[in-house]
Amino acid sequence: MRHRVLIGLAAIFLAFSVTVAVPALAAGPLLTVNIVQTSVWNTGYGATVAIVNVGDAASSTWTVEFDLPAGTTITNSWSSVPTGSGQHHTFVNAAYNGDIVPGAQESFGFNVSGLGLPYNCTVNGVPCSAGTPSPSQTTTPGPSSSPSPSPTPSSSPSPSPTGSGDVVDVATGAQLSTALAAAVPGQTIRLASGEYRGSFLARRSGTSAQPITLTGPRTAVLVNDGPSGSAPSCPNPTVGWDPGYGLWLVDAPHWNLVGFTVRDSKKGVVLDNSPHVTIDGLHVHHIDEEGVHFRRSSADGIIRNSVVEHTGLVQPRYGEGVYIGSAGSNWNCHGNSGGADRSDRVQVIGNRIGPYVAAEHVDVKEGTLNGVIRDNTFDGRGIAGQNSADSWVDVKGSGYVIENNTGTFAPPGTFANGYETHNPTTTPTFQNGCGNVWRSNSSDLGGVGVYAVYITSRSKCSGNLNVVYASNTFRNAASGLTNIPVTP
Repeated sequence: MRHRVLIGLAAIFLAFSVTVAVPALAAGPLLTVNIVQTSVWNTGYGATVAIVNVGDAASSTWTVEFDLPAGTTITNSWSSVPTGSGQHHTFVNAAYNGDIVPGAQESFGFNVSGLGLPYNCTVNGVPCSAGTPSPSQTTTPGPSSSPSPSPTPSSSPSPSPTGSGDVVDVATGAQLSTALAAAVPGQTIRLASGEYRGSFLARRSGTSAQPITLTGPRTAVLVNDGPSGSAPSCPNPTVGWDPGYGLWLVDAPHWNLVGFTVRDSKKGVVLDNSPHVTIDGLHVHHIDEEGVHFRRSSADGIIRNSVVEHTGLVQPRYGEGVYIGSAGSNWNCHGNSGGADRSDRVQVIGNRIGPYVAAEHVDVKEGTLNGVIRDNTFDGRGIAGQNSADSWVDVKGSGYVIENNTGTFAPPGTFANGYETHNPTTTPTFQNGCGNVWRSNSSDLGGVGVYAVYITSRSKCSGNLNVVYASNTFRNAASGLTNIPVTP
């Protein structure tokens, strides 16, 4: 059995339960809303909102609204359609999580800048009638705990996946494995709330017009207790070997992974030769190594509106939050396109990454091109500094746009700079770590970091220089914004 060192931030609960008032004898949906503050940092917090149907009929849609005090603003959200006017915020269900049958729940989440708590809450237009006690802030790691609502396994699983045609409902690990193996273009595999233990592998292809979707609420939790067996020389599906990945897509383009949780696995979500995959609203946490890996030329992927935290629990040097591509030394295994791992044009948008991501929050490897890292929140607490992993983002690829991100650092951790570039030499020869652009990023270096953006070399990027715009802001830096001339 694998032994993990679990470093956790105890979940802090906003005791905020909201019930729609309906006549006592009326049949129909009855919704409660619980807002759970999953993490707190010096300048904000993240929360998950669970909508539970305790009535006796299905609810087909939900709308949650609330106000935030002045000085507190929402920075990003996931698994809902948000709108806002001033301090008033509205969240409508996404296309995949509006239906809630009796006894079930759906959820969405949000991050805020500021520490003010929601008030004047309504659900489906009915005023809420519960208080919101102020939680005590936690700034140091406590006992391991799951920041999401605790899942409960299905007590009466059906012997095989249910549903027909476009939707397949699953409630056990065995059903999920069967559904993944048999998936067809245009199909949706829908997870019930509960814990799914096993080795979950998908090798079926969707299409651009008919992607395959795996979706579930945040309380649908994938866990892999592996690894086990004898590993091949390069990671490939092999009879008798379990790599320990929470979810593994191999040669499986055009998938949508939506809403669920992956935890307590060697690696979280791994994509191999699986381009055009969208990861939306996942919660990946308490992972031995990296959280999400776009690998083996898994190009044109997106991870958005997701939370990745508590990674690198066993091997901090391999504990990246989001890992794009592969190091040149691993191209013999993962370089299946001209010798390089061409996981190009990956977009990392609107996520919260950290705290307790032991390596880089986003590690962009050499040989990859033209990605986007935008609108993310990076919480640097717990970064370990092993293997030179001492920044939020390390860019060894080229042509990336890094913009509108918010990064903070506070102890514990080892921190050098907010963003860094490096220029490894590879064969075939690429101009690595060049032609990247930083603009409108906000960096708080905690009085420890030297520069918000540190460019390792200008001479190695002749004709394709990195650019740092004056729209970037910083504070608490030992030296300043950047070590190169700033572009107006």
